[in-house]
Amino acid sequence: MTYYSRLSDIVSNRIEDLLSETSDQAQAITRIIAEIREGLTGAQRSVGAARNSVDRLVGELSERQGESEVLNTRARQQLQQGDETGARQTLLRRRECLDLAAGIEQQLVAARSTQEHMQTLHRAVEARLAEALRIDEKLRHGSLAIASVPNVTTAPLLSTVPLSTVPDHSRMKLVEDDLLALRRELGHA
Repeated sequence: MTYYSRLSDIVSNRIEDLLSETSDQAQAITRIIAEIREGLTGAQRSVGAARNSVDRLVGELSERQGESEVLNTRARQQLQQGDETGARQTLLRRRECLDLAAGIEQQLVAARSTQEHMQTLHRAVEARLAEALRIDEKLRHGSLAIASVPNVTTAPLLSTVPLSTVPDHSRMKLVEDDLLALRRELGHA
């Protein structure tokens, strides 16, 4: 049985709901974890592709802006030499280059938005994987019965999963920063 057909399904479908519909929760959570890991791999590819797209567009925009400056300098020189027709033609090419750069800028805005969306989705899939690993750990130790726990995501399960299984180390840095902020609020810094 396939539990997820899209990355957004991993984020939007509660694991507890999926497990409550099956009689073999241990087998189901194993399959769910495998599918989430596949989704995480796909999300990583998507983040990389989005990053490459942004990098390519940044390079192309820089190239067009540089070309525009060169054409402007050339037109100035042509005009200084009395070649108004040549300057006009060069400025026409410069204007075309600027129009292309404007289009690239719009594409760059969209590509950055896509990259941010994919990074957010990637982090959400990582979080869902961490949640699934916690649930798996609880199921293996017999300390969780999905039917009797309406929402295990609110249960303090983090301590049951080794930190090495948390996929994103930058997330742990954010957690440590949050912990430090809480200590400061409580006067324990």
